[in-house]
Amino acid sequence: MRTINYDQYQKQVKEAAEYIKRFVKERPKLGIVLGSGLGSVAAALTDTFTLPYKEIPHFPVSTAPGHKGELVFGRIGALQTLLMSGRLHAYEGFSMREIVFPIRVMQLLGTEMLFVTNASGGLNPDFELGVPMLITDHINFMGNNPLVGQNYDTWGPRFPDMSEVYDLELRKKAVEAARELGIKLQEGVYVAVTGPNFETPAELRMLRRLGADAVGMSTVPEVICAVHAGIRVLGVSAITDRAVAEDLEPLTAEQVLEIAEKTGHKIASIFLKITERL
Repeated sequence: MRTINYDQYQKQVKEAAEYIKRFVKERPKLGIVLGSGLGSVAAALTDTFTLPYKEIPHFPVSTAPGHKGELVFGRIGALQTLLMSGRLHAYEGFSMREIVFPIRVMQLLGTEMLFVTNASGGLNPDFELGVPMLITDHINFMGNNPLVGQNYDTWGPRFPDMSEVYDLELRKKAVEAARELGIKLQEGVYVAVTGPNFETPAELRMLRRLGADAVGMSTVPEVICAVHAGIRVLGVSAITDRAVAEDLEPLTAEQVLEIAEKTGHKIASIFLKITERL
C-alpha cells in the first residue's frame, strides 16, 4: 500500500487546476466522466478544446481499453463542460486518491454538477442489453473509500451525508428527457467491485441478493468524492451484458465495448435534453 502525503496531494491538485485555468476562460459548471466504450457522448460537445492527461501536472493517465486519456472542454447545450474521456480504475493499480484526482480538480475549477457513465453487467434478470440504466443508488463493494485519510474541511465535511447520492431533481429530468426522446430507461442500484476479472456465478448471486441491479468496476469512488465536494451527481449505466448467474455466458471486453458504443448515443441524447432544462 502506497504512503500518501496528504499535504502534497492537495498541492498537486491545486497545481493541476491552475495549469488547466490557463486554457479555459469560463469555469466548467458541468463535468462528465465517460465509461468504457462511451466516447460517443463526447460528440455532443461543441466548440471543443482537448487537453491530454499526460500534459497536465500530476494528472494520472488512464490505461484501460476504450479510454482515450484526455480532457475535452466545450459546451453541451448552454453549459460550459469539462469531459473526462477516460477514467481511472482501481484494477489499473491506481489508489483511491488517484482515481478521484480529476474530481478534486473539477471541484477547484468550480464544477457544480457531475454526470457519470459506465458500462456494467445487468444483474437484474429483467434488464435489457443496450438499454441505459439510471442509477438510483449504489453499493461500494470495492473494499476502500477515497475519503479515507486526512480530511480537508475546505474540500468537504469529515462525515458527508449519503442519503441522496444521485440528485433527485436531475434523475427526474433524466426520466422526462428519455420519455420525450422515446428512449427506454431502466432504473436501479449499481454495485462497484474492483475487477479486473468478470464476476463468478456465486459472486453474481451474492451481489443480486445484496440488492444490486447492475455491477461494474468504477464510478462509486468518483461519486463519493463529488458528493463530499458538494457537487450534484447524475449517473447512467450502459447495460452491456447479462450478469445473471443462472444463464451466464463467457464474456470478453470487446463485447462490452461494442454494446457500450451503441448505448452511448442514447445516453448522449438524454444528456443533451437534460441540459436544455438547466
